[in-house]
Amino acid sequence: MINYNSQIVQDDLSVIYTQSVDWERLKNKTVLVTGATGMLASYFSFMLIYLNKFHQFNIQILLLVRNEEKAIKIFGKESSVHYLIQDVCDEIKISQNIDFIIHAAGASSPYYILNNPVGIINSNTIGTLNVMELARKNKVEKVLFTSTREVYGNTGSTEIINETEMGIIDPLDYRSCYPESKRMAETILKSYPLQYKIPFNSVRIAHSYGPGMEIENDGRVMSDFIRDAVNNQNIILQSDGQAERAFCYVSDAVAAMFMVLLKGKQNEAYNIANETEPVKLVDLAELICKLSPANISFSFKQNENGNAGYCNYKRAVLDVTKLSDLGWKPEISLKLGLLKTLESFQNK
Repeated sequence: MINYNSQIVQDDLSVIYTQSVDWERLKNKTVLVTGATGMLASYFSFMLIYLNKFHQFNIQILLLVRNEEKAIKIFGKESSVHYLIQDVCDEIKISQNIDFIIHAAGASSPYYILNNPVGIINSNTIGTLNVMELARKNKVEKVLFTSTREVYGNTGSTEIINETEMGIIDPLDYRSCYPESKRMAETILKSYPLQYKIPFNSVRIAHSYGPGMEIENDGRVMSDFIRDAVNNQNIILQSDGQAERAFCYVSDAVAAMFMVLLKGKQNEAYNIANETEPVKLVDLAELICKLSPANISFSFKQNENGNAGYCNYKRAVLDVTKLSDLGWKPEISLKLGLLKTLESFQNK
């Protein structure tokens, strides 16, 4: 569990601040973050605290969480931070004015896809309706929703996916609870400006990682590899390792989120990905072994469950031209990001 006072976090926040974000728009605002203890949402919230502490922005920070004890360990007891202890699937009752909402509540890992698909659907549909109803009543400036590249579904032979591409999702596939409910959430978001003039942006994020990521009972490749390295265990690949991924470090993803929130064209989606260093999973495993202070190696083992819970679509590059046009560019290399991530767990 990472916390605000970590030196790694402070270094990352300093890098985020150098991005061409219109930070002044956040001065004296009230910001609500749902699912605030998740990796991306926690870093987003850290940045709000950072702006208050080092730049006197006077932001009122409302963090919606289910576990108050965990939240306090992550964020501490800052005077500008106020906790709402509830499930996002329950009605959100806040009397004070809210300027921006970051809706990041909801699980996304293969573990939860297999073990709590109804919970995933609820947070993305009922939770999003609750957030948008709160936004409607408060007449917020904008809602930012953390979506996923998986809303594109199976795009077949398409090699580069921009925000207008849409492929096929089989609603009866065992893992469709996640991408289908994210799609529905984006439809809910789009319906509110049409009917109530409540603006939004959705960010379709691909393969983010970093300090604060979940490594126990997660099931995603990066999480499993980092877990093994942190526990001084050899990495076991459940495939031949030839599949390719491109990973985006948390501070780069969060900088992009701020940029879309404050500069993005209203009521549109933006891809967030770092496609500068695509890597085969076998090469990722080898790199993590080399960077780990422990003497670990990797090997192969066929998964008897057939990689249940994983997305097996052919990889396509996520086009981030729209995001780059706002001034965003990734700052953290894969090697540096892995070093930071491993160090954060070793320091825990």
